[in-house]
Amino acid sequence: MTDDTRVQWREWGDDAFAEAERTGQPVLLFLTAPWCDDCHRMLVETFGEPRIAANVNDGFVPVKVDVDREPRVRERYNMGGFPSTVFATPSGELLTGATYLGPDGFRSVLDRVRETWDGRGEDAGRVPRALAGNETPSGPVTTAIEEHLAGQLDAQWDPEFAGWGDDAKFPIPRTVEFALKRDRYKATQTLDAIERNLVDDDGGVFRYAAARDWSDPAREKLLADDAGVLRAFANAYLYTGDEAYREVADAIRAFLDDDLWSGFAYGASVGPDGERTDLAAYAGGNALAADALLTLAAYTDDERARESGENALAYLRKTLVDDDGTVRHLDADDAETDLLEDVARVTAAFCTAESVLGDGADVARAVADRAIDVLGDADAFRDGPAAGVGLLDRPLRPIDGVVEFADALVDLAAIVGEDAYRERAEAAVGAFAGATERMGAQVAGYGAVAARLTRDPLVVDVGAPVGSDLHRAALRVADHEKVVVPESDRAPDGAAALRGRDADPAESPDALMQQVADAAE
Repeated sequence: MTDDTRVQWREWGDDAFAEAERTGQPVLLFLTAPWCDDCHRMLVETFGEPRIAANVNDGFVPVKVDVDREPRVRERYNMGGFPSTVFATPSGELLTGATYLGPDGFRSVLDRVRETWDGRGEDAGRVPRALAGNETPSGPVTTAIEEHLAGQLDAQWDPEFAGWGDDAKFPIPRTVEFALKRDRYKATQTLDAIERNLVDDDGGVFRYAAARDWSDPAREKLLADDAGVLRAFANAYLYTGDEAYREVADAIRAFLDDDLWSGFAYGASVGPDGERTDLAAYAGGNALAADALLTLAAYTDDERARESGENALAYLRKTLVDDDGTVRHLDADDAETDLLEDVARVTAAFCTAESVLGDGADVARAVADRAIDVLGDADAFRDGPAAGVGLLDRPLRPIDGVVEFADALVDLAAIVGEDAYRERAEAAVGAFAGATERMGAQVAGYGAVAARLTRDPLVVDVGAPVGSDLHRAALRVADHEKVVVPESDRAPDGAAALRGRDADPAESPDALMQQVADAAE
């Protein structure tokens, strides 16, 4: 296909790599995103230069990749940011790469690649270490994991500006949620910094701040980022009762509904100018949004949040999740299926739906069962099926995706009463335990799920209808990792019970809160 850059771009897929093999030319991958200004600028300023376009067309097979649409390509070929300009062999192995390149820089790289290819050909390709098929650094899941990562909250804390680290600041909502239970001051200080610097007055959350003091924000807004931050603010409200946190969560909810809702699902992003909106509806983003919205509704009885969450779930059920648990990345004939990030978030969202709405366990179980079968060829899960061109058939087991899926499996085990899901989660978390000492605060979510696996979970079985005072009280127990099972046959009618605790069932919200307080002592 062609566009105004004059480069004859191909689509990612078998045909492009077959052409490279047939012609003996290397592949030029241009990894871009709808929300990325530098990507659009490079398309115009670099690839729009006629001599560069001619050189690319004559000597390479150029492939332009939307990284939101092709997340497995993103994870294998990302050069550290977007755009990513990547040169690869016809078999998909890496030759070299960079991020943004202006015309002069691109010409220089192009000359070096051509010289390398002419001199060494396929032998110049390499496979990144993460894709080499090595075993993950496994170990036992013990309390030491949580302790180490709780220590990193101190070790990496920025006492002057809040947040963790001394460079660019990202919201990292799972780290904030980990801190809410273990160092609330640092969690709330970080949320306050996010609210001051990354929450846009016009709605939504900027992707990150380029400077340590949270200044110079990258002004694009991504659904998954906004949903994660929304949930973190909702959970802060659960712990503190501070209306300011509820108000921020609701403001993000309004942005999602006003700017990203297409009429049937949430779109993926808004560009930094606020005028370029990508309404492609991806499974993982919509699931994360549903999870966050239902979390907010559970704590506040906000009907707008509840309805929005239900609408996102309805789209997932109707369009992206099949009866056998297959999850499509988006509604397109050529869309990938069974991606780890998608199935993790879909499983989690429908577990939350079961807790809040009393409906969702069937979908969560179907998706989890299929994902375990398709992606679980080792203790840690693959990021997708073992198939595809380029490096897609190489195993990649990302810790972030494993954390999300393991966390959802712990929820599912409690909801359906099957320890096999919890055991599978423990195996997945244990696959990385040998690397605990090298982990920092940015992956504190790993410590959170490890902690849930080393102690008895807080599960509230409610023998009362969804929406009853007892059910609503259970949802407001100040622990965002609890699991609430409404209309449970494990509790007497009209009462709530803490699973595995030696206490009489509670018949009122006050009695339930007292039992939870006693159990925590």
